[in-house]
Amino acid sequence: MTLKELINNYSQPAKTGVPDWLLGCFRRYYISFANGTSDLKTQVFWLQSRNFTIDIRMPMESQQVSIKPLEDYTNEELQLLANYEGFSATTDWNGELLSWRDADAALQIHNRWTQPAILKRVGNCMVEFCPSDAYVEDWRAQPTPAGPLVGLRLLEELETSTGAIRHKGGGLIVCGDYAGLVLGRAKEVVKPLADTTLNSLVAALSGDKKQLGQLFNFETSVAKGDLEVGFKVDISTQTNRLGQTIFTLDGFEAPCKYQHTTLGEIEIVRQKLMINGQACERLFTIDTIEPQIEFSQSTPVTKETAEWFVRESATLTRYSEVLT
Repeated sequence: MTLKELINNYSQPAKTGVPDWLLGCFRRYYISFANGTSDLKTQVFWLQSRNFTIDIRMPMESQQVSIKPLEDYTNEELQLLANYEGFSATTDWNGELLSWRDADAALQIHNRWTQPAILKRVGNCMVEFCPSDAYVEDWRAQPTPAGPLVGLRLLEELETSTGAIRHKGGGLIVCGDYAGLVLGRAKEVVKPLADTTLNSLVAALSGDKKQLGQLFNFETSVAKGDLEVGFKVDISTQTNRLGQTIFTLDGFEAPCKYQHTTLGEIEIVRQKLMINGQACERLFTIDTIEPQIEFSQSTPVTKETAEWFVRESATLTRYSEVLT
């Protein structure tokens, strides 16, 4: 079964979660800090399903580390890799604040972004204030026609023949023309100290190919495309994935009951696929499957506001354009 067939035949909208204006793919336009500085260059994307987020934060492409085996990286290059960011996390919305918890899959092993978000959206611009006023972020909804919203939380990716776990935790979000995928590490990172960071752990394990491989056995990717031809990766913590298909569109099975070793009986969606010649399967739980969502670039205004805009449009629209 293709993902499109799963969406059309097994719609399962979430009963709770964020409002429609928070759904979709957002690119950060800038972040401004309390000290007066701003960053317009870090590449940041945020994909939002009803109850979880996928987030990626990467340096400019020219400053990303070149693709080669881990053992060939210098210590300096490993530290650059250790500063990449990507995660999936559960979201809670109380009508004003969006907060993140249960980061079931994160490249970083400590929480760099600890504060909830005070959000206000106008048009395609969503402004995020943190309660401490340490920073403010300007996010832009990425334009896409109405389309599906799919949020699947990854339990495990397994080798079919052996049952060996390849990845654990993460998720898949499809929102219109955009898709995001997070594949968590197969094993939880053991931190020597509570305040151990990925940078310090990578420095301590320099030269240990096996343990470095386990640390970097993680992926967050964001792609653009559609359900007919697939989605091609535009940005990824695994830079060798750029230009590749983010996930195969077929191999999905109907939702079914599954006896999980720790969670008990749950409902899952299984996807069977080949990865580098190896038969694998991914087990997902469902956040939401919605065939059609309007990913609008505009937000509602009062009748008086609309009339004011028309009346003063000669100057208001003099240089206006859609910024993404």
